[in-house]
Amino acid sequence: MAVTQQPGRYEPSDFQTGLCDFCDDCGTCCCGLFCYPCLGCSIARDMDECCLCGLSMAIRSVYRTKYNIKGSLCSDFMAVACCPVCATCQLKRDIDRRKEQNIF
Repeated sequence: MAVTQQPGRYEPSDFQTGLCDFCDDCGTCCCGLFCYPCLGCSIARDMDECCLCGLSMAIRSVYRTKYNIKGSLCSDFMAVACCPVCATCQLKRDIDRRKEQNIF
């Protein structure tokens, strides 16, 4: 059998949910609205980072790069700057979906 793809590489894709897909996971949405720092710490814990990193543009960029998600540093900055709760909830939803798919 021929190897056609490097191990651990992912085809370019999008986040599995949209930036404003709040109803896809109401629990994550409520956590983001009512305890935003807690959601950031949860993301940082998932990614083995310092709790203070969970709400930053950098963690979104690292995650996007790791899973080959389409975007740029500029798009990460704009998402986090314009709607930090939406961007953080989107990231957490994507992490949770990848855990369910056993690709996290």
